[in-house]
Amino acid sequence: MSSWFEKHAATLDKALDACARRYSWTAYPESPSSRVHGTELPACGRREFEALLGERFGIGLLPGHDGWVGGEVSPFSREALGIRYPRLDVDTAFAAARRAWPAWRDATVRERLGICLEMLARAGDPLALFVNAHATMHTAGQSYIMAFAGCGANALDRGLEALAYAWKAMRDLPESADWERGFGGPENARLEKRYRIMPRGPAVVITCATFPQWNGYPAVMANLATGNPVILKPHPNAILPVALFVRSARELLVEAGFDPNLLTMVADDRDHQVTQQLLRHPDTAIIDFTGSARFGSWIEDNCRRAQVYTETAGCNSVLLESTDDLAATAQAIAHSLCQASAQMCTSVQNIYIPAAGIRSGRETVSFDAVCAALRDAVDAHLCDPAKAAVLCGALVNDAVAQTVEAMREQGARRGHIVRDSGPYAPPDFPAARTATPLMLAVDLAALDLYGEERFGPVSFLIRAPSREAALADATARVRERGAITSHVYSTDAGFLEHAVDAYQVAGASVACNLVGMPINFAAAYSDFHVTGLTPAGNACLTDLAFVTNRFRIVQAKWRSDAG
Repeated sequence: MSSWFEKHAATLDKALDACARRYSWTAYPESPSSRVHGTELPACGRREFEALLGERFGIGLLPGHDGWVGGEVSPFSREALGIRYPRLDVDTAFAAARRAWPAWRDATVRERLGICLEMLARAGDPLALFVNAHATMHTAGQSYIMAFAGCGANALDRGLEALAYAWKAMRDLPESADWERGFGGPENARLEKRYRIMPRGPAVVITCATFPQWNGYPAVMANLATGNPVILKPHPNAILPVALFVRSARELLVEAGFDPNLLTMVADDRDHQVTQQLLRHPDTAIIDFTGSARFGSWIEDNCRRAQVYTETAGCNSVLLESTDDLAATAQAIAHSLCQASAQMCTSVQNIYIPAAGIRSGRETVSFDAVCAALRDAVDAHLCDPAKAAVLCGALVNDAVAQTVEAMREQGARRGHIVRDSGPYAPPDFPAARTATPLMLAVDLAALDLYGEERFGPVSFLIRAPSREAALADATARVRERGAITSHVYSTDAGFLEHAVDAYQVAGASVACNLVGMPINFAAAYSDFHVTGLTPAGNACLTDLAFVTNRFRIVQAKWRSDAG
């Protein structure tokens, strides 16, 4: 319905303006505070979530339904959610998507955009956000506040950002043109030309276990807006947040008069994995993947027939050369080490410190003293269990805990432990699977330890012979392993300029001297998330390139001066 486009036109215009001028703005509620929403709405959201537990998830009639799957376990309660989801036959799901496609493909751009904007608006309804927060918390392991904001408003803003770029890309094309030119004859040739946006076809969107909405919303919106049907494949550990969105979106498609199989969800579990079947299916035209670097590389190498967009992982680094305020700098870095138990694609892992120490104000602070300052800053973040619970959340699965154990043993043998990891008990969830940051001091010779992503609360304080050696190693890791965030702290303007250039030439974005804010934060409409220039991903989620190759342009032309 074009009325939905008109309903949300002001929001789209604001998003376009924010993208153009790169300022701070959000279209959705970010805070779950009862001062904003009252007390009944949050309570209702919790009741709706709890009503889902132990039940079959109602999502309407899905194509090829041949059983039930599920197996999510809350990282906080350590109890099974008991929710079962429809298991679909892959071939039938693709066939249904292709049947649904023509009407959507032929709909106007305004009509598709309006429906997509309404999808986001319904997902951004406060009650939906509260249900989503509990669903995210008890699957992805995020704290309640982060689940509400990070996988609510912040993720929805990224989806809206993708719609803004899709609109920019498609509105640039006129529907028709009159063309005239002489070819040496008595009269000019006059042609009428008509142009048509032609989508590529079914898209498979694979979401990750820790932030399923952050990359899911942009990919779904970019595909639907440009006319492509979507099959969503959630991680087996985090199906519920995806299922909630799919149910709402399918209901809207029916309301709008379209086949709901434009958007389907193919869920699986450890015993019935279907990811590769989806990726290798001959109907798959587009792939959006968020997850491990290893599997992302496999997709890029083995699914060349499809248009592939990946965001994986890398060795995010901090180069600490000098600072005016070591305490504030340490606090900023420590926040990244703690936030979401370092289970974010923007979490810091490698912290480079010159062996001779750093300048802090007018004094030189030794390597060991800098390590101690970082350790103390982490401890300060965690001294209050309630605040630690909000900041750290829980470990998404046992593999993260196993990584911490393995790195503790190897780090102690290859360097020394600056801060050991241990569990903490969230006040409301004493059984939660948790781990505080493990901080290991190593030399550059320990490249085999820090030279790849160690997903979870593990960081390396890397003793470099000089600041130049630190910069060379950090940027080498960008080229070899990728990076999604990079940071430099320096009061030397010349060195800072050199470092920024070195990171950018390596393909990474870089932040300089950030204090007093969460340095993990990537702002919608302002920060370009992933560059697409490193092994951390071949696409930027938030630019025109993310949408323009999901469709191509076909045309027809004829002589308009013919009799």
